Amino acid sequence: MKPTALITGASGGIGYEFAHLFAKAGYNLIIVARSEDKLIQLQEELDGHPVTVIPQDLSEPGAAEVLYNKVKELDLTVEVLVNNAGFGLNGQFDELPLLDQQKMLQVNVNALTELTHYFLQDIKAAPLYDIPKGVLNVASTAAFQPGPKMAVYYASKAYVLSFSEALVEELRGTGITISTLCPGATDTNFFKTAQAEHTKLVNSTMSPKQVAKAGFLGFLKGKRVVIPGAANQSMAYASKLFPRSVSAKLAHYVDR
Repeated sequence: MKPTALITGASGGIGYEFAHLFAKAGYNLIIVARSEDKLIQLQEELDGHPVTVIPQDLSEPGAAEVLYNKVKELDLTVEVLVNNAGFGLNGQFDELPLLDQQKMLQVNVNALTELTHYFLQDIKAAPLYDIPKGVLNVASTAAFQPGPKMAVYYASKAYVLSFSEALVEELRGTGITISTLCPGATDTNFFKTAQAEHTKLVNSTMSPKQVAKAGFLGFLKGKRVVIPGAANQSMAYASKLFPRSVSAKLAHYVDR
């Protein structure tokens, strides 16, 4: 019996690359995103591989439960949950529309938490023991410091990292892997969506293929935190050495 990986935000960027990696490794796929057309295109690219398409907008309250119920109705079992869906917004906190920021929290925090809760019991009960099973959450190097001009986004990723590391301890000895991928700037539509194309971060991006591969291999090895790229690793470790007030000032500088 082949294991199944459910990947959110699979229509492009890191999620798209995750789909190819898990498929190549022999996992059946459930791919999730807002755009059904893009998901179908990905399904066609993986011609001959078992791929289930579920279009779902995770920014809607209750979307995680709807998605879980759809998976149950299809009588599918998930061994790996990849919480990749997420987005950011750039600007002064009090000037950005509150509704947009609430939607960001819904995707980055609420949906991720709810999906993990819904699927974790199924992952625990999965009868497969010869393949890694668990949850791969996508955070960011933003998780390691405050982020002026992207205050809510940085805070949401700090939540993902803290939440995931707590689960590592709760699930110790169960054979379930909880990994957190913390990429730095990546060449995806993130900066366009966030309206942050003017920032210094866009000058030093990694490819989504590089980032996804690092996260995938880290998950297979059971790593609790994966930071792709030497520069990103240095930044993350350095953030532990400086007062958070200094880290916030540095984050503000690169946002200009």
